[in-house]
Amino acid sequence: MSKNILIVDDEEDVRAIAKLGLEMAAGWNVLTASNGQEALKIAANNQPDVILLDMMMPDMDGRLILQQLKANPATQTIPVILVTAKTQQSERENSTGFEVTAVFAKPFRPLKLAEQISKALHWSLKKG
Repeated sequence: MSKNILIVDDEEDVRAIAKLGLEMAAGWNVLTASNGQEALKIAANNQPDVILLDMMMPDMDGRLILQQLKANPATQTIPVILVTAKTQQSERENSTGFEVTAVFAKPFRPLKLAEQISKALHWSLKKG
């Protein structure tokens, strides 16, 4: 069964290249959101298997989105992987209280993204 992935990033090119990489490498269904409100709505309505969440966004940053996802019974069990350009130890420590599955660094390699997600979530990577 194909996985459903939600990519939340304010940069259109990042969403597009991540979507393409996941579709090509794993055949997964990819949903995208460009802001926090859109992400919360899509997550609640579609129940993705995992959310890739950019930390640095205008209006509502990744930390606030994550807090709201975890506060909502409809979305609190969805695994979240943070995607950030700031991979210093302090950034990782700042995200530790939030039940994140993993932290991925930007820039990432789109064709390796499915493999990274599968490894973080202990999924077997089978195309389709």
